[in-house]
Amino acid sequence: MIIDCHGHYTTAPKALEDWRARQIDHLANPSLGPKAADLKISDDELRESIEANQLKKMRERGSDLTIFSPRASFMAHHIGDFNTSSTWAAICNELIHRVNRLFPQQFVGAAMLPQSPGVKPETCIPEIKRCVEEYGFVGINLNPDPSGGHWREPPLSDRWWYPIYETMVEYDIPAMVHVSTSCNACFHTTGAHYLNADTTAFMQFLTSNLFKDFPTIKFVIPHGGGAAPYHWGRFRGLAQDMRLPPLKEHLLGNLYFDTCVYHQPGIDLLLKVIPADNILFASEMIGAVRGIDPETGFPYDDTRRYIEASNLNAADKQKIFESNAKRVFSRLKVAQ
Repeated sequence: MIIDCHGHYTTAPKALEDWRARQIDHLANPSLGPKAADLKISDDELRESIEANQLKKMRERGSDLTIFSPRASFMAHHIGDFNTSSTWAAICNELIHRVNRLFPQQFVGAAMLPQSPGVKPETCIPEIKRCVEEYGFVGINLNPDPSGGHWREPPLSDRWWYPIYETMVEYDIPAMVHVSTSCNACFHTTGAHYLNADTTAFMQFLTSNLFKDFPTIKFVIPHGGGAAPYHWGRFRGLAQDMRLPPLKEHLLGNLYFDTCVYHQPGIDLLLKVIPADNILFASEMIGAVRGIDPETGFPYDDTRRYIEASNLNAADKQKIFESNAKRVFSRLKVAQ
């Protein structure tokens, strides 16, 4: 079995985008904006949007199950206030739930949170509980920077975030650390902001004792972990200078990296530096990079090819493709 731990609903029917545009147009007077009930998307529209896109590519590439969440760049937590984000997150998560019901063997949900800049994270807990208890979701996406590229929240190691962490531990669900759209002109959303955030999250975890407070908590750092594998020696050296334990002992009981790295040398580096036990297969298909690589003739985001072409033995490939995801997303056995 091949489990893709990182999929977003980037192909949702246009009615969703239109609803969001109307919500944004009425931020100054939300009472004039659209209600959740105004969004009309049929099951046939959902089915068509999935069958012609994600499901088609899953069948072509041989993956079996995708952990599926709302479109990351559409989370846009910097827009409006908590009520804006709360309504938007609830709508997006419900659509994911409906997709899961239509394709229960191929998709299982991970929740978008109703985060908003400066708003305490505990406001997200009701949505987490609803998504886990009512929808059977198996994880969450946690945005460390709801400001959209201005980084105004405390670091992920701060007690500010602890109410979410306590809920994660209560339900035994992991968080993928995933930012959204950048509204800072210095940072391209998918080419800079996403990778900056992955690296920043890793360093925030490194400089903390978070995992002493939450010894069983699990985080997935996407996009191959940002710069972490490439600069592993730098991070090892910084930890050593800070008199911290070795990174394997300090972090790798709680941190995992996905394989959203879109060329063979990058994947080979990830597999060489990070233990196979800490790597989860992912493609983020259909996502930031959708073209054909002219050097290979294959899609950049067909990441299964990179794993298969690597020097890993069969046992380690099986960990990356399946068993690690089942261990990290432990509620999969409940949802499946």
